[in-house]
This record gives sequence, C-alpha cells and structure tokens, in this order.
Amino acid sequence: MDLVSAVLPDPINTASSLLLIVASFFTSALTAAVGLGGGVALIAVMATLMPASALVPVHGAVQIGSNGGRALVQLRHVDWLIAVWFATGAVFGAAIGGAIAIELPAAVLKAGIGVFVLWVIWGKRPKFGRAPKRAMGAAGFASTFLSMFFGAAGPIGGAVLSTLGLTRHEFVANQAVTALTMHIFKIIAFGALGFAFAPWAGLIVLMIASGFLGTLAGSRLLGKMNEKSFKTGFKWVMTALALNLFWQAISTWSGA
Repeated sequence: MDLVSAVLPDPINTASSLLLIVASFFTSALTAAVGLGGGVALIAVMATLMPASALVPVHGAVQIGSNGGRALVQLRHVDWLIAVWFATGAVFGAAIGGAIAIELPAAVLKAGIGVFVLWVIWGKRPKFGRAPKRAMGAAGFASTFLSMFFGAAGPIGGAVLSTLGLTRHEFVANQAVTALTMHIFKIIAFGALGFAFAPWAGLIVLMIASGFLGTLAGSRLLGKMNEKSFKTGFKWVMTALALNLFWQAISTWSGA
C-alpha cells in the first residue's frame, strides 16, 4: 500500500482514485465505440469524487493524452489552417476564462458542470450555416473559455467543424487536434495561475493509460450492444450524475 499511496494523490482516498482510473477506461471506450463524448462523461464522474479546485485542471491533463493519441493516428487528415484559427481563439479563451474560473466557489462550479452535462445530453447542439474556416477562431475562444469552467466543451467546436464540408476522417482528425489544443492551453493557463499538477501526476498518468486501453477495447466491449437502448440508458445515467452534482452544490451552500 505504501507504493500505491506514493503514486496516488493525497486529497482523495485510494478507492476514489481507482474508480477514476476505471472511469477513464470506460469513458474512453464509449467514445471509441459509439461516439457519445467520453470527455463529458468523465468530467461528471470526476466532479463527484474530486475537490473542485483540481477537477478541471486534472481533467484537462487526462484529455490531452486521450485526444493526443487520436490526433497522432489521424495526423495526415488535419487541416492546419483550421488548427491555427482554433488555436488563435483558444489562447484568449484560456487567458480570460482562467482568470474567472479560479475565483468561482466550489458549489457554483459543480452546479455549472451539472447544467452543462444536462445541456450536452438532452439539449440540441447549435446549428450553423456553412461557416468559413476562420469561424474556428470564435469556436476556439468559446470552447476553451467554457472548458475552463466545465472541462469538456468539445461539442461547440464540433458543431462548427460539422459545417466545413469535411470528410469523416478529416472531421475526426480536426476534432481531435482542436480538442487537444483546447486542453493544452487550458493546463498552461492553470499552471500559470498556480495550480500544482505534481501531486496529481501519478493519477493523471494512470488515467491516461487506462483511457488508452479503453480506446483500444471500446469496439469489442460495446460494439455488440443495441446502440439506441445504450444511448437512452447513458442519458439517464448522466442525468443522475448531474443531479448528484446539484445535490452536492446545495449541500455546500447550506453548510451541510
């Protein structure tokens, strides 16, 4: 147990750390198998087990590993003009969002993530007309700004990407690169603002590793499931997680 204690972070217990490692595996498997957005699922699980101050920075570091692998595999399909426009907006989104995020009370952060999860799961994604590639600058700003609070704002960038007339491989590649960019700028911003990643490094590495295994195993684990039934069940599980976040926020506000 001494080795385990040395690797895993002190702020949460060993059982919670192991649950997060397992969650990283299955949420990555979700993305690989049915494209449900493992990042949103993971942030909802993490928000129930981790202190609010570490939640978004640690999630961002884990997502760098997840998106980095997909981006590397699809690198030849990346449109670098899209990537540059997105990165330009992301710089400002991280800088402005980070300055605000560190001031938010834990209860507000958890309630906000709960609302965001419900919107992603039950709401309709915004629809745009055919957008020029430079619109990815605005998408980079908006998604990175919001990710400083909610952790997983990929649906915003994806909504704009879907209007650019990309092929399936191009869409997957550019979504991975833009998400990777968003999370890189996010952790740079949190590092500059004083967040200490070192105590969480062991957990981050283990979650990245389990997420990689989940990506490899996703189709084998979930490919045979009825997708419609699975998506319905997934929505209700995510709703329960969001409601739990609301309960935690209310308990914090009431001093319970």
